[in-house]
Amino acid sequence: MKDCVFCNPNLEANQKVIFINEHCMFLQLEQAQVKGSQLEGAGLIVPNEHRETAFDLTKEEWNATFSLLQDVKKYIDEKHQPQGYNLGWNCGEIGGQHIFHAHFHVIPRYSEEPLAGKGIRYMFKGTENERISSE
Repeated sequence: MKDCVFCNPNLEANQKVIFINEHCMFLQLEQAQVKGSQLEGAGLIVPNEHRETAFDLTKEEWNATFSLLQDVKKYIDEKHQPQGYNLGWNCGEIGGQHIFHAHFHVIPRYSEEPLAGKGIRYMFKGTENERISSE
């Protein structure tokens, strides 16, 4: 996929490959290196091969993602000292996926954030996300 920013990380000038293994890599945008920024330390683990969603990963890619995540956590802990993490995949358009190459979000969390203590389910449980009846 020649136009995919995850198949070809150099297409995004502000994106850097921080770690890579046989099946996946950890990418970060430059702004994630800025102390105090909203997504300080955040990045993505993506398979080296183009896979549309996490459901398309091979067992080897899942294992490589797990292995790389251990290195990523150590790196972020040492460099940014977060107090927590959110981890997750967005799959499909309705699931919030905007780039259709599987990518695993690694998002450090900090105690001084306005939403500290609010996890992934927080936005789904709010009244603004109540489903509209189809009746």
